[in-house]
Parts: sequence; structure tokens; C-alpha cells
Amino acid sequence: MERKIAIILKSWKESRARLPLILQGSRQVGKTFALLQFGKSHYRNVAYFNFENNPELHKVFARDISPAQLLPQLMLLSNQTIFETNTLIIFDEIQACERALTSLKYFAELAPGYHLVAAGSLLGVAVNRKQYSFPVGKVQVQHLYPMDFEEFLWAMGNKEGVAIILDCFEHKSECSLHAHFLELLKLYIGLGGMPQVVNEYVQNLDFNFVVSMQKNILNSYVADMAKYASPMETVRIMAVYNSIPAQLAKQNHKFQYNLIKSGARANVYEAPLDWLKASGLIQKVEKCHTPALPLIAYSVPDFFKVYMSDTGLLCSKFGLNSQNLLLQPLQLNGIKGALAENYVASALQVKGYVPYYWESEGKAEVDFIIQDKQGDIIPIVVKSSENVRAKSLTQYIQKYKPDKAYKVSAKNFGQENKLISIPLYAAFCI
Repeated sequence: MERKIAIILKSWKESRARLPLILQGSRQVGKTFALLQFGKSHYRNVAYFNFENNPELHKVFARDISPAQLLPQLMLLSNQTIFETNTLIIFDEIQACERALTSLKYFAELAPGYHLVAAGSLLGVAVNRKQYSFPVGKVQVQHLYPMDFEEFLWAMGNKEGVAIILDCFEHKSECSLHAHFLELLKLYIGLGGMPQVVNEYVQNLDFNFVVSMQKNILNSYVADMAKYASPMETVRIMAVYNSIPAQLAKQNHKFQYNLIKSGARANVYEAPLDWLKASGLIQKVEKCHTPALPLIAYSVPDFFKVYMSDTGLLCSKFGLNSQNLLLQPLQLNGIKGALAENYVASALQVKGYVPYYWESEGKAEVDFIIQDKQGDIIPIVVKSSENVRAKSLTQYIQKYKPDKAYKVSAKNFGQENKLISIPLYAAFCI
């Protein structure tokens, strides 16, 4: 599976200011595979160490963690030579060993010539829970998310399709393959972007295996909750996670604690929400009352929406699958409209944006507002069908006069003044 992270890893390898790299992301997003594939392609050899399934590793790091002491022992454990500039050292599931996390600081200071990457599925959870000493300023942190629609098209052997979509986006010209890409988008929303799930479909075209694999991934998340949280915390984390379909099924997608259970309070469930966010399983989109720079200064943390990291897993929790979606038109509403919104939220996150939503006294709401690299604030509304009346966006444009605004829907590309219409399948272009 070809991933965009490979470009970032190559840039990291060639950087003169290279620091040890930490690749964060939820389980099953493809961190280990991406790192091993990168090492095989760009290095003489790879020295791989997994801290979850190798007790001997913990004994090594329990003693002196200076590179001079660690490297000879790591060579013995891996049964290979570690070359300073031509070996990729991988510390996998580093959250399982605090001393290994601390050692990254010493590699940065005392052995900067070595190429060291670490991967952590629940690193954010471990750091918060166990008060780990995070090597701030001594590492580069990179996030890996499920595959976006562009990467999905690559996996389907359709790079030409990506080029067509990008060209239509740039020139705001109608796409002649519009209906074809909408069908592929429905398939992607049902499958999601977990590489193992996508690969299973590409290899066997069997939806039954896809459904089974999605459920296995969800079960592995539950196992992690039990492993990295106390029994009481686990119950609350699961309650929040299981409430997400109900949160998104209602017309107003803003998170409501009483949907977790009757009488639920914020002070009880804020920590479980933070756990899920730190583990990469959810994305929180906070309200922003004024679209001004910087957006974070105008956020309202008490009001937010919660989306799942992967639309395929959300479909699984809804009881939907790709086969269901493919048999229906994209005139989606209700639950399926929520899928479209979740899909766009994920696409924005993959591109590095921190999206917010805007609301005006409960009378108008814009699904997302983002701040681009040029400092422009861009409003985005999501419509899951071709019925794209967007009164709230019109109010926003009249009030704040943005340079441009996006209306993401099932309609083809187009532009009217500063309002740019893009089809749902082109969300990765934003």
C-alpha cells in the first residue's frame, strides 16, 4: 500500500537537522508496515524492536540508556550490525517502555548520526496516564491517520483518477467521470481507510471478510481500553465510544453527555473523551464563535462535535457496510449524511488542518472552518446530496466576507463568485 507518509519519511531521512522521529496513530493505521517498507527501500538494513512482545528489551533499557551502551546490546538482540547512516532503527509500541522513550533524548544529543524512528499506538495515553518524561524538543512527531480517498484510489490502481480530480479542482471545471468517482466514494466510506481492510477488499473483493476485519479492529480497541485504563475508566471510555453513532445520528451533531447515559455529567466523562482523542480513535471539533486569527483563541471548548477516525469503523458501528451503501444513491440524509460529514472531518485532519465549526446564536451553523497556511480562514459546508441550499454559509459570507468558501456535496465542480462547489470525492484537494 502506497502512503503519503513515505514522502515525509524520505524528507526526514535527508534532513540535516534530523531528530529521532515518533510516528503516532491508532492501531491498524499502518505505522509498522510504512516504517518497515520505508526501511527496506531506503536503507541497507532495518533493526526492528517491539516493546510489547519482547521482555528482553525491557531488561536492556532498565540499565544504562546511553546510545554507547544500548547499541551493542541492540545489535546482539537483532543479530545484525547497526550502521550509523545506513540502518533504520525502529522502536515499535514504544509506549510500553518509558525508558525507551527517554532514550530518544540521548540519541538526539549523543548519537545524532543514527536514523531512529519510534511508533506508538497509545503513546498519548501512556504519556498522560503514567506521567512519562516526553523528550520535548529532542524528537520530531508525525501523525499517521487511516488512508484518505486519494490513497484509496492509489490502492485501487487508479492514480489517473487522482490526477483528473486534482486538475478539475484546480481549474474548477466539471468532471466527466463524476458519477464514477461518486460510486468509488461510497465504496471508500463503507470500507474506510484501514490499510488491512482496504487490502483485503482489493485482493479478494469479499465484503464478508471486510465486515469481519472491521469488527476485529473495533474489538482490539476495546482490548486496549482494558489494558491501558483502570476497570472504571474502561467502562466510561467504552460508554463514550459507543455513544458516537447516536451523537451523529441526531440532526444536531453537537456532543451531548446525556446520550452516553441519563444524567451523565461533563466532569465524569471529560477524561474518557481525552483518552479516546489521545489514542487517535476520535476527532474533536470545537465551536469557534468568531472566525478570526488564531482560531484557537476564539474556540469554545465546552461545545464540540466528535467524529470517529475512520468512516468504515463508523459504518460498522451503525450496522452498515460497503455493500449496503453501493446499492443506494448518494442522496443521503440522517445517518448517511453524518457519514459524509465524518468523512470530510477526517479528510481535513489528514491534510493537517485543525477544523472548528461556527455557530451564530443557534440560528446558523457552518460545518467546518479552517485556517490555511496563508492565514486565510475558509468556511466549509457539507451536503451529502445534490440539494445544496446553504443558508448558513450565505449568512457567514455576508457577515465575514471570506476570500473563498467551499460547498462540499454530491454536485460536480463549479464556482459562483467566491463560493466554490466541490464534489465530496475531492475533499482531499482542500
